[in-house]
Amino acid sequence: MATYRVLVSDPISEIGVAALAAAPGVEVDVKTGLPPEELLKIIGEYHGLVVRSQTKVTREVLAAAKNLKAIGRAGVGVDNIDRQAATDHGVIVMNTPTGNTISTAEHAFTLMLSAARNIGPAHPAVLKGDFAAARKAYQGIELNTKRLAVLGMGRIGSEFAKRAQAFNMQVVAYDPFLSQARADELKIELAKTPDEALKGADVVTLHVPLTDETKHILNNDRLALMNKGALVVNCARGGLVDEAALKAAIDSGHIAGCALDVFENEPPSADHPLFTLGKHVVFTPHLGASTNEAQENVGIQVAEQIRDFLVTGEIRNAINMPSLDASALAEVGPYLNLASALGKLLAKLGPENPDSIRVSYHGPLAKKDTGLVSRTALMALLEASRPDGQVNIVNAPAIAQQLGLDLVESTINAKTEYNELLVAELRKGDERYRVAGTIIGRSPRIVEIDRLYVDTNISGNFLIVRNDDRPGIVGALGTLLGNASQNIANLSLARNKSQGNALTIIELDAPLSEELMTAIRAIPGVLSATGVTL
Repeated sequence: MATYRVLVSDPISEIGVAALAAAPGVEVDVKTGLPPEELLKIIGEYHGLVVRSQTKVTREVLAAAKNLKAIGRAGVGVDNIDRQAATDHGVIVMNTPTGNTISTAEHAFTLMLSAARNIGPAHPAVLKGDFAAARKAYQGIELNTKRLAVLGMGRIGSEFAKRAQAFNMQVVAYDPFLSQARADELKIELAKTPDEALKGADVVTLHVPLTDETKHILNNDRLALMNKGALVVNCARGGLVDEAALKAAIDSGHIAGCALDVFENEPPSADHPLFTLGKHVVFTPHLGASTNEAQENVGIQVAEQIRDFLVTGEIRNAINMPSLDASALAEVGPYLNLASALGKLLAKLGPENPDSIRVSYHGPLAKKDTGLVSRTALMALLEASRPDGQVNIVNAPAIAQQLGLDLVESTINAKTEYNELLVAELRKGDERYRVAGTIIGRSPRIVEIDRLYVDTNISGNFLIVRNDDRPGIVGALGTLLGNASQNIANLSLARNKSQGNALTIIELDAPLSEELMTAIRAIPGVLSATGVTL
């Protein structure tokens, strides 16, 4: 009888299925196209689950998966998996972050070329016999010397940029974690904001995850920043482009056309407004990763990862927990969650496009193998800009290297108030921003933010306010939150007497709306206010 049972619910490489089936003690069932109700009925029998994008692994599915230990996603994006629910149920989620990089970059580049040269509408016109008319109607656009804006310079964005440079395009990129040194190495211009990247651009290509912050990152105002006759390419995620705004910009003549592989709602309806456009448009049905090579690669990779985890306990490309063995976990495990919280704080509060992250250790902790702790802080920092599963404990250093972000480890010899102290600091030129934490009893605590002493939890919803050091501000904050029915769970205060300002950290039961954040920032004496969920 098999020790482990694995369900393959979406099509993957037959070589991958064979590798799973050949592992000792592993039994594989391939059942693709299962209705959600059928998956719910049988998922409790399985220890491993292999999916692509079709199967939706919801909280309900995970609740029914009593024996499930690991989910493997053949591909990068894990939008179809409830990661928090998987973590809550102790299920490891792994993806295959490198298997389809080239195929997606090539597809996006092909879309750009097709839109520029009207390949989409010209092809059916020729088939219908309208050769002469089509030749006159579908005059193209040269890409030579055109300004290309790349939003998101991860693996795919970087590969796209290389190909664009070969076509003599001038590349400007925006990525919050791309350093100037890395941009110089890639011979591209580095923009500090999406607006700066888009101003004067002739083409934009999107390679960022879909989050609350990136939804409609390309809206009416940003489309207006681009040159007249510009093209829009999206081979990343539907929802990054405000499709109504794009249609209006094309109708007005400001934007020439678009090349889309993904849509806000998939599948799009046959009467989608963008489908009525005649020139400089091309649409494909989410084919970015659909090449023989990519499908084979990700299928083999995910099968091997699930096999190795079930048989030997090895974890590769996990996105909801560090990859480490039992002995390492016993040594530094209590500090991993603390390091993650510090990295997330730095992502929200520290400078953009940093040169380095320094992770420092004081006390007995400094004598342990802290590499995993440093990687966890780095992973959390990078994950803030790539929350779609591209960053994990294994590939975080490689992604940092691509962005020109150095990870530096050091020890602290100076005396501190704590027996052990973990410090994470972002550096950008002469600018420094640091946060620190420790373990008090068995409880990890954040004890310093920007060199001000605090005491707060490492998880929850927080409002972090920098304000003038004078009476009445904390009261005004409390009144505003109370009127909005926001319950305060904890409060920590710190003062910088020499500079005349203070730091107020309020833990809340729920995140604050942008409307309420705007009202908080308008309170007299409030210098800055940031909402953070750890």
